[in-house]
This record gives sequence, C-alpha cells and structure tokens, in this order.
Amino acid sequence: MPPYSHVIGLMSGTSLDGLDIAYCTFDSEEKSVSESFSFHDVRNIKWKYKILKYKTIAYPAELSERLASAMGMTAFELALLDVDLGRFIGETVKTFVTELSMPVDLIASHGHTVFHRPELGLTTQIGSGATIAAITGIPTICDFRTTDVALGGQGAPLVPMGDELLFSEYDICLNLGGISNLSFRKGNKRIAYDVSPCNIVLNLLAQKVNKSYDVDGEMARSGHLCHTLLERLNQLDYYQRETCKSLGREWIDLNFLPLIENCGLDIADCLRTVSEHIAEQIGAAANRSDGKSMLITGGGAHNRFLVELIQSKFHGEIIVPDNATIDYKEALIFALLGFLRANGWRNCLASVTGASRDCVGGGMYC
Repeated sequence: MPPYSHVIGLMSGTSLDGLDIAYCTFDSEEKSVSESFSFHDVRNIKWKYKILKYKTIAYPAELSERLASAMGMTAFELALLDVDLGRFIGETVKTFVTELSMPVDLIASHGHTVFHRPELGLTTQIGSGATIAAITGIPTICDFRTTDVALGGQGAPLVPMGDELLFSEYDICLNLGGISNLSFRKGNKRIAYDVSPCNIVLNLLAQKVNKSYDVDGEMARSGHLCHTLLERLNQLDYYQRETCKSLGREWIDLNFLPLIENCGLDIADCLRTVSEHIAEQIGAAANRSDGKSMLITGGGAHNRFLVELIQSKFHGEIIVPDNATIDYKEALIFALLGFLRANGWRNCLASVTGASRDCVGGGMYC
C-alpha cells in the first residue's frame, strides 16, 4: 500500500446532524505507487477503497447550539469554539481508534464551516486540527479549502476529486447534504458545483413542528405545491449563473429563507414546494450534463419523496447505493483528500472551483 493509506475521514455538515467518522483504506491496482507520481499519473490509476468501520456521533446539545450560532459570535468566542470543537473531535476519535484495534496513519478532518465567502477570499472551517492531533497522537490534516480560495477558486465543492478517482463508473454523482451538489465529466475535465440548498432548509422547516427532520419526506408528500413560491425560488440570481459556483449559509439566510418565511404557507406546503424546487434545480443541472446514470448519496438519499421527485425530473437512471455509501461517502472522500495531501498529490481541481490552478489543499499537524 502507498504511505498514509489507513485514514480516518471526518465530516461535519451544515445540517448539524453530528460528526461522521469513517475508517478507510486506499490501495491501487498498480504494482507500486511512488511519491514521485504526477497528479495525472494518480488520476490514471485505478484506486480501490474500503470503508471498514463507520459511526456518527451526535454533538452534545451545548456544542450544537454554539455551532448553530457561530456566525454571530465575537472573534474570541469563535476562536474558543474552534478549540472546543477540536477537543470534542479529538476525544471522540481517540475513543473510536481504541475500539478500532487497527492501524491509523492519518486523520483527515473537514471541520465545520462557519463562513464561506469566496468572493471575498474567505472560507472558515473550525475544529482545531492541532488539538485533534495533540489528543489522538495521529497526524491530522484539516483546512482543505483555503489554498484554493487564495488561488481565486470557490474552495468548493471538494468531493468531486473523490468522484473522479473512486466513483467514475457513474456519469453523475449527486450529494444531498445540507446543500446539494453534483459532479460529472465533460470532455477531459471534472465539472462540479453546488446546485441548491437542501437538507439545511428542509430540516429547519421540520424543526418548526418539533421534528428533527421530515422522515422519508412524508410531511412534504402530504403538502400542496405553491406555484407562486416555487417561481420566486427558481428566479433567484444564483440559478442563472454558470458552473464554478458554491453556496454558503450566509446566502441561504439572506436570499432563500426570507422567501419562505414571508410566504404565509403551513409547514407541509412549504416542505412540498421547497422539495419540488430542489428537484427541479437538480434535474435541470443533471440533464444539462447529458449523463445517463446518477449516483445519489448524502442524508437526502433517505428522503424517499425527494428522490422520487428528482427521478421524475431526471432523464436517466438513478442509483441509490448501500447505507454506508449514502451516509459516509463525504467522510470517505475527505479521507481520500487527506491521503492525497499527505503523499504530496494534488487534491483540488481548478476545473471544479475556478481557481487559477489545481492545488494541494490542507494543513498538516503532527
């Protein structure tokens, strides 16, 4: 196996569902993979992976509340939250490793996104990598996005590198997380971008009636479609832009949520209309790619009603994989990004983010 091939990948999404942990191994069908391999050599290798153990750990209520309010914190409060989140992640992973009883070469942590304003040269993911490494004693890579943003890119999405190396048998890869994003090949390039808000809005609506989320999309299924709200959502400026674009919580709070909050609909009707909107935007984006098969992962893949709506808009075949792939694909891919970074191989695609060049993203703490 290449160096740093036993990796724990960590993902904390905008939906605040908890910390996803995936212990993964990476190998290739090549007889030997040298550190001197170029980036294009790496892309031409047939990579193999295994997710050997996985777990989601819910955030303690106090930490979850602080993460939800992080955008409004003072600089000191946010710096303290960065360390406290790193401490929680470190202790959680240390326990996970003790139970694992298998070698771990590396931890790759996405961190929790607080600010994402690439047009200002800013993206911020908290969860101190230095603290994680200090507690676990394992080299830790974090801060995957900032180099790309410094190069003029969006810093997102990063998952398409994993789509390129691990899931290339599918024409399109769609992730239904807090924000939906998709990736596909066009010519010799991987193209990807955030499509629309997704679970972050659906969960907020469900929480208004004291539910964590809309199980199977049943509340949405029971609601009525509001064509006026649907039209207003579809007309938002973001959807008129081309590729190399990404969404953050700031845009959702400023542009998306006010349309819902002022529509006067009950929650079921809001959920029905927002689900239709998400499906329309995804269907249109996927159909423009000319792909015929689409892999769907992320928490939204469990939302049967949303998946049905997407299938009704998409002209090709939808594939919903096993639960481990659905729920831990992002953690798997951040493990891959850490594996690439530790071996000195580029892990961020300029064709996806719009940066001036591909780069090796992530800071390493030992």
